[in-house]
Amino acid sequence: MLPLIVFPLHDADGLMFSHLESITPQLKQHFAKAYISISPLTEQIQRQRVEQLQADLFFSLNFNAPETLVGDHFIAGYQNAALNCRPGQAVHLCTVDRVAYALQSHYQAQFLADILAATDAPRPTLFLRSEAAWKTHPQNYYEIEALGARVGEMLLGKAFDFFWCHLVAQGALLRPLLPAVRHHDLRILAEIILLLQGELETKPVDWLAWEDPFIFSRDPEQFKLEREQNPQENIKRLNYVLPVLQLLLDTANKS
Repeated sequence: MLPLIVFPLHDADGLMFSHLESITPQLKQHFAKAYISISPLTEQIQRQRVEQLQADLFFSLNFNAPETLVGDHFIAGYQNAALNCRPGQAVHLCTVDRVAYALQSHYQAQFLADILAATDAPRPTLFLRSEAAWKTHPQNYYEIEALGARVGEMLLGKAFDFFWCHLVAQGALLRPLLPAVRHHDLRILAEIILLLQGELETKPVDWLAWEDPFIFSRDPEQFKLEREQNPQENIKRLNYVLPVLQLLLDTANKS
């Protein structure tokens, strides 16, 4: 049985719509249906392209109310897929930029092999950025996000990527779990890992290399240097990493 794929879409300028259009034939070959959670700004500004997606029965869209946050958009899409999946059907929770990169790069064959194996696996699979994948990212990205894995290992006994990019689980497992997610920001990613931690298999993969240079058509080394030298990139990441560290501490205090 082909799995489902689900991701949020926040794309005011239309760039990700173009990438999505490019990979749609491949998505249709490897997935039964794509569930997309549309942000309010995307619905407002990209109305024509949203309507084009709606006209294709392969896509199932849900729309999010104004003032909702990014975590709400993730969870709404996940719930839509989990509620509509068939018994025993796997659901791939991911982001469109990472998938677009994997399918349009030299990582394509390994990506397809890995998602097939995860689809057929009896336990949920969390894909991790491998050492090689992390080396392609700006160093400040790694240093800040790695704090979550280090603190999680100290407090919970095992290192996870709490800012994950691709998780595969059966819809029947996700359906009762998702209502237990309480936050509205990116802490929802860590919450899902905490709820699944006893059942998760983890797999480091190279295809989770840094996707932004491909997505934005930039020179990788120059773009990487720009991000490493930009203090706003540190502030941006600390703003979502520090709340997750507090979440991990709160969880450890309750255990």
